[in-house]
Formats: sequence, C-alpha cells, structure tokens
Amino acid sequence: MHVIAKPALVAFWKLHPDAEKPLQAWYHMMERETFVHFNDLRATFAGADDVNGLTVFNICGNKYRLITSIHYNRRKVYIRNILTHADYDRNGWRRRT
Repeated sequence: MHVIAKPALVAFWKLHPDAEKPLQAWYHMMERETFVHFNDLRATFAGADDVNGLTVFNICGNKYRLITSIHYNRRKVYIRNILTHADYDRNGWRRRT
C-alpha cells in the first residue's frame, strides 16, 4: 500500500513523542502489505474500525486515533487526521472529513 502523506505522521509525533514508534510501526506495516478489502486489513490490524467509510486505527493503546481513507483498488492510504482519543470523542473530525 502507498501511504499519503507521512509528514502528517511526523508532525503528530513531534507533538506527541510517545506516538512515534507506534506510528512508524503502522506506517511500515502498511507500506509492506497489500490489503484487498477491509476484512483483509482486520486480520493484521484487529483494532481497526470502519466509521462512515473511513478506517480508524487505534494507536498507542487507544490513546490516539489515526483516521484514514483507504482505496483498496488503487492500493492507496490517505491520512485524513490523527487525534487524541479525547479529540476523537468530540466528533468534530466527522464534519471535516
């Protein structure tokens, strides 16, 4: 899969240093694998959820949420947002996506 755009991950982990290793691990796993559909992805990322057509990943023991748009047919993963769990729970991100 091709992840677009890694700079969003870097910017987030600069603000939240504890997220760096989990986000790097997520990035490298996504770049290595090719997922055909959501169920295929769930075999690798059991904590991933489909929320209104977006895929949400739990990062750092559910402390952070990584919101992506995955186009399986094109093998592209677009990073839409990375939020703390508290910011995610406010639901404002749903209006911006």
